[in-house]
Amino acid sequence: MFNSVSCALATAVLMAAPVYAQKGAIQESYAAVVKKALPAVVNISTSRIVRTPRGGELPQLPDFFDFFGFGRPGREFEPAPAPRERRAQSLGSGVVVSGDGYILTNNHVVEEAADITVAFDDRREFTAKLIGGDALSDIALLKVEGTGFATLPMGNSDSIQAGDICLAIGNPFGLKSTVTMGIISATGRGGLGIETYEDFIQTDAAINPGNSGGALINTRGELIGINTAILSRTGGNQGIGFAIPINMARDIMAQIRDTGKVSRGYMGAGIQDLTPELAKAFGLSSTNGVAITQVEEGSPAERGGLRPGDVVVAVNGNTVKTANELRLRISGTKPGETVKLGVQREGKPVTLAVTLKQLPAQRGDEESGPSGGEQSALEGLSVDELTPQIARQLGLSPEVKGVVVTRVDPSSNAAASGLVRGDVIQSVNRQPVTSVAEFRKLFNSTASQSVVLLVNRRGATRFVVVRPQGRNR
Repeated sequence: MFNSVSCALATAVLMAAPVYAQKGAIQESYAAVVKKALPAVVNISTSRIVRTPRGGELPQLPDFFDFFGFGRPGREFEPAPAPRERRAQSLGSGVVVSGDGYILTNNHVVEEAADITVAFDDRREFTAKLIGGDALSDIALLKVEGTGFATLPMGNSDSIQAGDICLAIGNPFGLKSTVTMGIISATGRGGLGIETYEDFIQTDAAINPGNSGGALINTRGELIGINTAILSRTGGNQGIGFAIPINMARDIMAQIRDTGKVSRGYMGAGIQDLTPELAKAFGLSSTNGVAITQVEEGSPAERGGLRPGDVVVAVNGNTVKTANELRLRISGTKPGETVKLGVQREGKPVTLAVTLKQLPAQRGDEESGPSGGEQSALEGLSVDELTPQIARQLGLSPEVKGVVVTRVDPSSNAAASGLVRGDVIQSVNRQPVTSVAEFRKLFNSTASQSVVLLVNRRGATRFVVVRPQGRNR
């Protein structure tokens, strides 16, 4: 009886197994996909001249005692030693995207390289020319002479979803033609501080040093991303890798190929994500939207009517929920084009038309979105007048108005909100502040309520919500 029941159960399991396998998403082998992809993924080796101080001395750091311009008497600086030169070698990966030899890779793989060598899976080697690179997105385009190179077809990175199977191909630690498998862990990752413009695909496919610039492909062998970075405490793979979406890389590559550079739209405004506290202070029912913290004088944002304290909720009719989304939308629009912004202003909807300019060189933080002191109404916070001398010490332009924070009690709510010595408070509850007297008056009028401060920290502005002392956060 026992044997017959066991046999029956085993038979049922065996009969059910093929049905389960047919419905499952995992197949036994991706060898055919990999075989087609490997010839289009290359090893990139570079060398560059590095200058280091003789003896390996570290540069002298600024003394915090000089924060407000009080130098230490008697301190002397000796002349820096003559630098030494050495040739540094590095390895990375790349992806052939056209039969005439164009190769996509990461900018950090080839940046400042004196020479670049590309090695193919069949052991052929070529000297590559750098067509151009974009440090803000970490994309670069190379060219080798020849025709008939194997390529990877480009997929649509906008269509991928968390849970999709993917393969990473590259040369980790110099091990050529290495393939790893995983899934798409997440899409639209930003705000990591890895690059200025981030819209990463996150994957758990093993990515290690040397994989940078390599291919992230789907199970059809289509290129969906350029592997670029990992989060790791050890320097090796810990299951959190990032790739630049191929749709983003494709647009940047086209600009580099056609013009040698990348042009981005520029609005001239500082931006910030909405926290629940900030949304409540602005009278909004959700945290979807982006707070405007600063509008540059003469900028497209100013000419379009945008104001500090506005909350942008849509661009050209498409909802924006985060500062990173808005940054990508604006930067991805051609200079000279006009965008329509859906704005919430003091609880009322407003539509603004902003004609974008070219993003200035070395910018990218835009659309990113610091005498005796008088005691403020908020316990633990002291402020003073912002003099021209202090403004210079803080790296601020003379046009910046406000009061400078001179002391923050570590146990206060002001400290818990992130305020630090040297911050410049420019407005209280969206009312401009130009003196300590104005600051005290505005703070005293709202002593029992949460207060929204516009804070400038060394040129970057953001809103900070401070609760009255004694309230739970």
